[in-house]
Amino acid sequence: MKRTGAQILCESLIQEGVEVIFGFPGGTVLPLYDTFPQYPQLRHILVRHEQGAAHAADAYARVTGKVGVCLATSGPGATNLVTGIANAHLDSSPMVAITGQVATPFIGKDAFQEVDITGITLPITKHNYLVLDVKDMARVVKESFYIAQHGRPGPVLIDIPKDIFVQETDFIYPDRIDLPGYKPVLVGHPSQVKRAAKLINGAERPLIIAGRGVIVARAFADLKELAEKAQVPIVTTLLGIGCFPESHILSFGWLGMHGMAYANKAVDEADLIVAIGMRFDDRATGVVSSFAPKARIIHIDIDPSEIGKNVRVDVPIVGDVKKVLEALNPQIASREHMAWFNQLDRWREEHPALEIRECDELLPQYVIRKIHEVTKGDATIVTGVGQNQMWAAQFFYYDKPNCLVSSGGLGTMGFEIPGAVGAKVGRPDETVWCVAGDGGFQMTIQELATIVQEDLAVKIAIINNGYLGMVRQWQELFYKRNYVHAQLYSPDFVRIAEAYGIPAARVKDKTDVIPAIEKAMEHKGPFLIDFVVAPEENVFPIVPPGAALIQSIEMPKQEKATSKKR
Repeated sequence: MKRTGAQILCESLIQEGVEVIFGFPGGTVLPLYDTFPQYPQLRHILVRHEQGAAHAADAYARVTGKVGVCLATSGPGATNLVTGIANAHLDSSPMVAITGQVATPFIGKDAFQEVDITGITLPITKHNYLVLDVKDMARVVKESFYIAQHGRPGPVLIDIPKDIFVQETDFIYPDRIDLPGYKPVLVGHPSQVKRAAKLINGAERPLIIAGRGVIVARAFADLKELAEKAQVPIVTTLLGIGCFPESHILSFGWLGMHGMAYANKAVDEADLIVAIGMRFDDRATGVVSSFAPKARIIHIDIDPSEIGKNVRVDVPIVGDVKKVLEALNPQIASREHMAWFNQLDRWREEHPALEIRECDELLPQYVIRKIHEVTKGDATIVTGVGQNQMWAAQFFYYDKPNCLVSSGGLGTMGFEIPGAVGAKVGRPDETVWCVAGDGGFQMTIQELATIVQEDLAVKIAIINNGYLGMVRQWQELFYKRNYVHAQLYSPDFVRIAEAYGIPAARVKDKTDVIPAIEKAMEHKGPFLIDFVVAPEENVFPIVPPGAALIQSIEMPKQEKATSKKR
């Protein structure tokens, strides 16, 4: 039986196990929307802006391990997806973005709402397609999902002209793909794995740096086995948080610009770095020429282009993290590094990072800590970008695997609300807290309507300091307190939430923090809390731009003197 292009697309998505599409309709995709009622298996979630669709699909992919799917019309609909596609690209999230295009006779004629979206997204997708023949539809979908999730995950775009949706052809879904030019290496080279094991077994001051690749590969147990068998401490990258329980005795926090000073010190003094599923970006390394000067480096990553790109590597291993660790762990000898651990403990005592000073003001760190205490750590945290992101990473303790969802590589303000939508759709039975800054919150505030329409019980904590907080902090520390366009006028967030139909509360006093969080948790639907916090609180530690990791600026002494330990 013949099928239209729209029907073939829907049936192909179902074949790929798709259950949810985040989208927004428009002229070129109306034939597809007209077809959706025939396929109730596909849940369409109507966002309020296409950027929200891409971020929601991204977060959905992160928490489920499935491919996230977003949908937009041509022209501005397609270009509104671009930021979210770039975000997924840099953070290795599997996504298929579907865009409508003007009918084939009008392509290249500057028709109404025509843009070359395949050209625009070429640098930020793993691959993209322009479907010019309805007979190619099923094959393109099959290939797109394969490419998105095999090898290093990432976004793939399918651009479909309007007339292709209504053309008919026989529908046979391919049972295999033929991509001779795309053969990701999954198994590490045996001789390189053997070399890595020899270095690990002989190291005196070894350190594992674990990144998001561990989460993508679901290699949690394998990483733990390696660390415990070899007795090697673990630090993570920002996006690696959640790949190893932070309460574990071998956990030493996370490194980088706002990572723990003792973790950065450990990197500086290690004689061996085992980098697993991380890409040595500048926020993790500081100035590259000073990174791990005493260490030999083993780098395990599925993307060969990342190995040696930023940091010299002594033992490169290309492969899926889980498969590489499965081959590596049997070759690892059990041993101890007591002198190394004693030194790490001394550094942790000398450079405490998880303190909250006693004061009358409501501190954002206090808010995050109390969210952790009330939830007992049993929550998925979705953050914005900036100070709120760093405090959420520092003061919530992540023992559950893969429970921090945040924009790392692109640093996208506005990720938090649509990201929370995607996370809650992907984990409907889990508690999801959206931690937002008052600046980023206003960038995608319209997705509150999506939360209400879909009845998503997202809990929202706005860290409201009246500034673009990280901008203001940099202006204070590096631009002589020249606060140019950093102060932010915000509306009454409580009344805004209530206008959307979301109950809300404003908290200005420390004594009201826990009751407000408990009230939010007890409420069955979405709930928003506007935490009015100290306006000029800074994130510490911070590695200044262009500095080495060990040149962290820690909490000023006058503040540290009154701080209270964890």
